Amino acid sequence: MSFGALAQSDVVSRAGLRRALVTLCVTEITSWGVLYYAFPVLAGDITATTGWPIAAITAALSGSQLVAALVGIPVGWWLDHRGPRGVMTAGSALAVPALVAVATAQNLVWFLVAWLLVGVAMGAVLYPPAFAALTSRHGSDRIRALTILTLAAGLASTVFAPLTAGLAAHLDWRATYLVLAAILALITVPGHWFGLALPWPERPDAESQHEQVDPGTVARSRAFVTLTVALSLAAFATFAVVINLVPLLAERGIGTGTAAVALGLGGAGQVLGRLGYTTLTRRTTVRGRTALILLAMAVTTALLGMLTSVAALIVAAILAGMARGVFTLLQATAVTDRWGPRYYGQLTGLLSAPLTITMALAPFAGAAMAGLLGGYATTFLVLGAVTVAAALLSLVTNPGRNVP
Repeated sequence: MSFGALAQSDVVSRAGLRRALVTLCVTEITSWGVLYYAFPVLAGDITATTGWPIAAITAALSGSQLVAALVGIPVGWWLDHRGPRGVMTAGSALAVPALVAVATAQNLVWFLVAWLLVGVAMGAVLYPPAFAALTSRHGSDRIRALTILTLAAGLASTVFAPLTAGLAAHLDWRATYLVLAAILALITVPGHWFGLALPWPERPDAESQHEQVDPGTVARSRAFVTLTVALSLAAFATFAVVINLVPLLAERGIGTGTAAVALGLGGAGQVLGRLGYTTLTRRTTVRGRTALILLAMAVTTALLGMLTSVAALIVAAILAGMARGVFTLLQATAVTDRWGPRYYGQLTGLLSAPLTITMALAPFAGAAMAGLLGGYATTFLVLGAVTVAAALLSLVTNPGRNVP
C-alpha cells in the first residue's frame, strides 16, 4: 500500500500526523537540551571539580559529534526501511545509561568513552532522524512540518540552559546530569515509542519533477559530492562563528555580559529566520535560494569581522543568527529538493556525516585560526570568504535539468 493509500484509508490520520509532529517537537527540545546544551553550562563545574583540562572536556563533546556523524549513515538506511520509531526509541534508551556513565566517571578516559556512547545516541535521536520522519510522512507539506520542528527545537537552549544552571546551583555537576538523564528518560523514551507509533509507508514513488534514483549512484555523483563539500564548508564557518563570537566581541572591548546578550539575540535570530523559509521556497529556485542563503551567511560573518561599534555588532549577530537558522532548513531539504524523498534517510545520512564532522571541529579550528592570524576579526573575514566559496560551489549542486 502506498503512502497516498494509507492517508486515504485514514490509517495515517491528520491527528496521527499532528501527534507525531508534536512528539518530535518535544523530544527534540529535550534531546538537544540534555545531550548538547547542558554541556557548556556544566563544563566549568566539571573542570573545577575534577581538575581535568577544559580542552580535554570539550574534546569529549566534539568526539561525541564525530561518532554521531558516523552512526548517522547506518541510521539513515534503517530509517528508509523501518521508519523512526524503533531507532529513535533505542537511541533515547541508550542515552540514559550513557549520561549516567558521564555523571559517574571517575577518570578522564571513562568520561571520554561515556561521551562517545552519548554520540551513538545523538546519531539516533537528533535532527536527521526527525527530519526523515517528517519528510516521508508529510509529502508536499514537509517544509511546513520541518519549519515547525526547527522552530520548536530552537528553544532547546532557551529551556535547558537555565534549567541546567538552576540545577547546578543546588547540586553538583554529577547529580545535575543524573536529574537530566531522568528527564530525558521520562520524556523521550515513551515519547518516541508511543508518539511515533504510526505504520511506516512503503518507499514513496519518485516525485514528478525527479527521476528515479539509485542512492549509490547519487552518492557518487558530482552534484551530491559538490553539495556535500559546499554545505560542509558553510557549516564549518557558521559554527566557528557561533563558538567564537564572544571572544571576538571581547577583542573589541565588549564586556562578557553584553557579549552574552549578543549571542542570545543571535539565537533568537535563528527562530526569526526560519519563519520566512516557506515563503522563500515559493519565490526562489533550488539553486537560487541555496546560493542566496550561503551568501547571506558570508556577508553577516564578514560584517562581524569588520564592524566595531556595540550596536552594529549586535545587529550583525542577529542577522547572522537569521541566516544560520535558515541554513538548518536548507540542510533538511537539500536532498528532497534535488532527488526527492525516495531515499531521503540514506542520502541525508551520507550528507550529514561530513557536516557534523566539520561542526565538531569548528570550535577548535576557529580558535586556532585566530591565533595564527593574529585575532578574531581577521578570522571572521576568512570564514566569510570560505562561505563565499561554498556559495559558488552550490551553483553546480543540482543533478540535472529537472531541478531549476
